[in-house]
Amino acid sequence: MPTLKQGSSGPAEKDLQQKLKNLGFDPKGVDGKFGPGTLAAVIAFQKSKGLQADGMAGPATMAALQSAGAGATANVGGEVSGGSAGASAVSATPAGAGGLNLGALTGKVPDNVIAQIPAAASEFGITTNLRLAHFLAQCALESNNFTATVENLNYSAPRILQIFPKYFKGIDPKLYAHNPAKLGSRVYANRMGNGDEASGDGFKFRGRGYIQLTGKNNYTSFSSFVGEDCVANPDLVATKHPLASASFFFNSNNLWAICDKGADDATVTKVTKAVNGGTHGLAERLQNFKKFMTALG
Repeated sequence: MPTLKQGSSGPAEKDLQQKLKNLGFDPKGVDGKFGPGTLAAVIAFQKSKGLQADGMAGPATMAALQSAGAGATANVGGEVSGGSAGASAVSATPAGAGGLNLGALTGKVPDNVIAQIPAAASEFGITTNLRLAHFLAQCALESNNFTATVENLNYSAPRILQIFPKYFKGIDPKLYAHNPAKLGSRVYANRMGNGDEASGDGFKFRGRGYIQLTGKNNYTSFSSFVGEDCVANPDLVATKHPLASASFFFNSNNLWAICDKGADDATVTKVTKAVNGGTHGLAERLQNFKKFMTALG
């Protein structure tokens, strides 16, 4: 879906205004014209849900509006209020978060990550606590416990040979040591839609987000879905859509079908292979999954 922003107009904008008004965020009119009043209402809503308050209604914001509307419908007669960003995300009702037990994640997952889950769950099929536990277990490992959203390519020569041996047959890795741009341009060249090494595509479209979305083709597909040009501005994946991009990866590759098989070690291993291409960090992924599954219940 296209991103709605100030200056745009039409039926989608009118629907946006009505949703905002229903939730107590006054857009100063329901006329289908995205003006200053609608902008202020969108920003207020985004802040209440812990979303990036950029005033643009893209898929994440619209999904959060839909989820919030579902929660309000299920709580007819109750107070509809945004509240603080952290409290809103953590205390989301089952109706507003698809029945996910998000409150149980407090202290185990950063609050800013929890705040992103309702929108991602609605948009990308995180419909059960089992799926969420599998998803978070992989994200936590791939992102160093949600602290890294951009792939680290600053390696020594010996480490380069350990991680990327097949790309350095007959090539001196010292020429690429501690040079992330040069290393990324080589190891991701001529695949995943990237150009050759000289193009620099490999570095430009290196891993970003909690699952490390990688390659021009994947950035292009994600851009089409999220309604923003992450090919022109790849850093959006790391700064604005770290969880959404990871959810997109799981959903587009139908990893939920694997997650649904169960909570045993064999299933976690299968999910790990689908995400990682191997079993790197499997012990920690298993530990993560058991921690999240126990909490979520």
